[in-house]
Amino acid sequence: NNPKARISNLPRECIRHFFPKRKCFVFDRPTHDKDLLANIENVSDDQLDPKFLEQANNFCSYIFTNAKTKTLRDGITVVGKRLGTLVVAYVDAINTGDVPCLENAVTTLAQLENSAAVQKAADHYSEQMAQRLSLPTDTLLELLEVHAACESKAIAVFMEHSFKDDTQEFQKMLVEIIKNKKEGFVLQNEEASAKYCQEKLDQLSKTLMKGISAGMFSVPGGHELYRRAKTKLEMEYCQVPRKGVKADKVLQRFLQSQVAIEKSILQADKALTDGQKAIAEERARKEAAEKAQELLKQELQEQEQQVAAQQRSFQENIDQLTEKLEKERANILREQDKMLEHKLKVQEALLKEGFKKKSQEMNAEIQHLRNMIARNQDTETSWITTALHIGNSLNVHLYKLVLYILHVHVLESYVASN
Repeated sequence: NNPKARISNLPRECIRHFFPKRKCFVFDRPTHDKDLLANIENVSDDQLDPKFLEQANNFCSYIFTNAKTKTLRDGITVVGKRLGTLVVAYVDAINTGDVPCLENAVTTLAQLENSAAVQKAADHYSEQMAQRLSLPTDTLLELLEVHAACESKAIAVFMEHSFKDDTQEFQKMLVEIIKNKKEGFVLQNEEASAKYCQEKLDQLSKTLMKGISAGMFSVPGGHELYRRAKTKLEMEYCQVPRKGVKADKVLQRFLQSQVAIEKSILQADKALTDGQKAIAEERARKEAAEKAQELLKQELQEQEQQVAAQQRSFQENIDQLTEKLEKERANILREQDKMLEHKLKVQEALLKEGFKKKSQEMNAEIQHLRNMIARNQDTETSWITTALHIGNSLNVHLYKLVLYILHVHVLESYVASN
């Protein structure tokens, strides 16, 4: 109960309580020069006391040889840049007279590290997509398969470099960034396909367009000649390889531009009776409707592929997050077991040294730690359910895509009925 004894013992108790393994180093003054001591951070090694330098070297040598990897309370490993940032923040707080708070330093570090992890993962996705894609792709599915592989690698990069993203704020941010980047690649693919198809169609249609301009089809039997020329053009266009996702759209746009021309040629063809003209006109209308329906079916298929890709993306994020949470959970349990072992040793040492009251005071602390370990072992699902929060943003996009598909279904039914 001696106040002086309590004050004297407090630092020792704290050291014993918080440090399982202890080794003490004693340092002489770095220098006996008061002026140098006041500006110690800018003093060169040759101005320091040789005895102090020897002691400092021994200390550093011990740390480099024996120190284990540092971990935070959640079992998160802190090395390299992370450790450097934490040390600087902690030392700066001491130097400025503030109370050093590791939790605040960790929160700041997490913000910096997670922002960098998002950027690193997004850059990795862009680089991989640019390397592996050759635009235009033959189908949308081809692009989406490359996207899925690149996204999986990008998520893995994020998981490796992020930590303490407890609300999945940064992972959701990455999901949104990758979604936007994917949509950008889809748009580039469509534009590349449309440009390529238009160039090929312009080349193939030169003969037909010259014949129209020269009046080759404005003769008796001209409509049949026109139909043969147009059919030949369509067959040649279909044989062009790797036209991409806009092949049918570009062709339909061209055929739509020919409707009025064909109707004019048909009406001017004196070799046909009015009945034959009506039959030919109905046939042309029916063919146009069939092509429009085929195009709608293609768009529907592509949107269904988009939905499937979003679902795969959702599941990939969940799977990788769940795996990471399980690893973190295992790390925490391992750290808590070490902590419990240490506290039991401290309690035993206090009892042996005659500090019975101090030893008994640790019972509540030890029991609390045991309860925490038991909860972490028993409530395994609580770690996994955290991963489900990331689905909110993805579900919105899935909902929009489903609405679009329903809209296409309605249009398809309308075209079929007419």
